[in-house]
Amino acid sequence: MRYLTVFLVFFAWISATGAQPYPAKPIRIICAFPVGGIADIYGRIIAGKLAESWGQAIVVDNRAGAGGVIAAEAVARSPGDGYTLLMGSIGTHAVNVSLFSKLPYDPVKDFAAISLVLEAEGLLVVHPSVPAQNVAELIAVAKAKPLTFASAGMGTASHLAGELFKSMAGVEMTHVPYKGNVPAITDLLAGQTSMLFATMPTVLPHAKAGKLRALATIGGSRAAATPELPTVGESLRGFEVNNWIALFAPAGTPPEVVRRWNGEVTKVMQSPEIQARLPNEGARFSPNTPEQFSAFVKSEIAKWAPVVKASGAKVD
Repeated sequence: MRYLTVFLVFFAWISATGAQPYPAKPIRIICAFPVGGIADIYGRIIAGKLAESWGQAIVVDNRAGAGGVIAAEAVARSPGDGYTLLMGSIGTHAVNVSLFSKLPYDPVKDFAAISLVLEAEGLLVVHPSVPAQNVAELIAVAKAKPLTFASAGMGTASHLAGELFKSMAGVEMTHVPYKGNVPAITDLLAGQTSMLFATMPTVLPHAKAGKLRALATIGGSRAAATPELPTVGESLRGFEVNNWIALFAPAGTPPEVVRRWNGEVTKVMQSPEIQARLPNEGARFSPNTPEQFSAFVKSEIAKWAPVVKASGAKVD
């Protein structure tokens, strides 16, 4: 019996000393959008802060394309060990399930919801060559001649916003998808497309510089950063699109790892530095638990399904 006791104590000691606290190796955050977009910007802010406090490398791996499907599928198929995460969005986890007939992942079953990172105000901007100073004039122009609207990719909030605008305004416009906001904005600045619905931080500087014309915000109320701008809904009653980005882990990730990430994201996003920055960028952060965020994702899927169906938007 004495030998058995010694063995059990030794085994417990080996187990305890062999277990490495998380994180024990580099972490990878796969971002569904290219460098320079809001998801990439805040993914790198969070990665940088946590790498510093944890003493472990955290790499942001940008895998843009297919409305975030490429990145989301890669994470869904990764081990649930906390070392591969996804910086996703309303597109990857609320809209794609209604846009794609064969989505290679389940936005609920294949992921552990960590935290809603931020909600970003959106702007409707046009190239200066478009002869419209407001939404009503834009609708009139679109009815008179063909316009094109750029988007950050199939299934993104900017795509959905354009399709919803077409449907509600009764106009025909050609959709031009890009691999993220940055290339979409680049071509809009060059006059290759007519208009774009984009997150405020990515286009407001260009509007202030006179390189683009901001016509309206796309949320349910006027934005604090641009109180002079009306909402699209003031001209098209019922129009409202709220964009968001969030952090996910593969299904099966230990709950304690999910909770730790949630707490650290909350700490970063509530820091004085970030809180001072968000309003100027037309973005906001509301603290949320993994359980609250999981329920939010499910409610967003239910919310956008009828909108996508009514708009007639389909990717495949």
